[in-house]
Amino acid sequence: MSYTEIPGVRVPIRMWTDPAAVEGQALQQLRNISTLPWLHGLAVMPDVHLGKGATVGSVIAMKGAVCPAAVGVDIGCGMTAVKSSLTAKDLPDDLSRLRHRIEQAIPVGRGLHSDPVDPGKLHGRSTAGWDDFWQRFDDIAPEVRWRRERAAQQMATLGSGNHFIELCLDDDGAVWLMLHSGSRNIGKELAEHHMTVARSLPHNQGLIDRDLAVFIADTPQMAAYRSDLFWAQEYAKHNRALMMALFQDAVRRELPKARPTFGEMISCHHNYVAEERYDGVDLLVTRKGAIRAGSGEYGIIPGSMGTGSYIVKGLGNAASFNSASHGAGRKMSRTAAKKRFTTKDLVEQTAGVECRKDSGVVDEIPGAYKPIEKVMAQQKDLVEVVAHLKQVICVKG
Repeated sequence: MSYTEIPGVRVPIRMWTDPAAVEGQALQQLRNISTLPWLHGLAVMPDVHLGKGATVGSVIAMKGAVCPAAVGVDIGCGMTAVKSSLTAKDLPDDLSRLRHRIEQAIPVGRGLHSDPVDPGKLHGRSTAGWDDFWQRFDDIAPEVRWRRERAAQQMATLGSGNHFIELCLDDDGAVWLMLHSGSRNIGKELAEHHMTVARSLPHNQGLIDRDLAVFIADTPQMAAYRSDLFWAQEYAKHNRALMMALFQDAVRRELPKARPTFGEMISCHHNYVAEERYDGVDLLVTRKGAIRAGSGEYGIIPGSMGTGSYIVKGLGNAASFNSASHGAGRKMSRTAAKKRFTTKDLVEQTAGVECRKDSGVVDEIPGAYKPIEKVMAQQKDLVEVVAHLKQVICVKG
């Protein structure tokens, strides 16, 4: 579908979904965003749903300003995937051993590594720039700087919530490795610190929603936020890359006779800020629950733990600020999902997938998410499908 415009206060709101299907609170959030005086444009993805301050599934382009809540608390959260030389025939009938090996290699939930992961000891990983990256930690907000040891131990860990590690098959039977995670606790603490600072600034006192507080260009607060933001986005990218290396190593160890090899990594953020130019104007583009989909650029759009995912290539649609959805998107809250579904429902909806099927992950049940096929159909002018994946193993926090 092409987009639908609905009235906004400063600019029209471009929506790649039926406005009537969007929950009222999310629509109100979008209208609130449209009141911001720095706003240049607002695009809404088909997986849109209620968020804190800014709506999940929104692309907010502003001139000379950025809103921390429009990034979210998991700065740099995103996806990484890689195609392997393996096929379905190389996989054992019982995948539980491989799942457990993955879980032993990569801490999940609140878990962390006892010693920080050394990229120099991982197959195919380079240490170029690694020391410089950690030296820049000394420049982040003093209120968070004391978390260095924890940040180092959490590097290459999954986390919880909707984060996952999956072994998937494409429609030709090729095996893909895919994972979803972000900047862990250090990104969350940096985000919350800067949101608090932004809410205290004088120019934000008259906003319709204080959670939409912004930093303005050429101020010390903006400079501090941008420095921490870009560091956290880099942390998230490193986190996924090191996890992927550990994941590949687990597959090699479990399937030595198959001698697996791996292709180039596809990686994309979906909670982040980028400096981009549209309509002849330099803008700060914030994607919260959206990926960049510039012409020819690869991206990853996952479904839920029991449905398919997609490797895509962007079509470079400037109306969406070169963006696309970040996934299926929730259609109900975690609390609502726990009330509605049981572990029996989870077992039924994840049939054929080697994964947790206990009460601790009921809130991630496929039924709590929008149908990924419908989401993909609504953004045919944003991306083209390169591969359709279906998980056979799913590791959750």
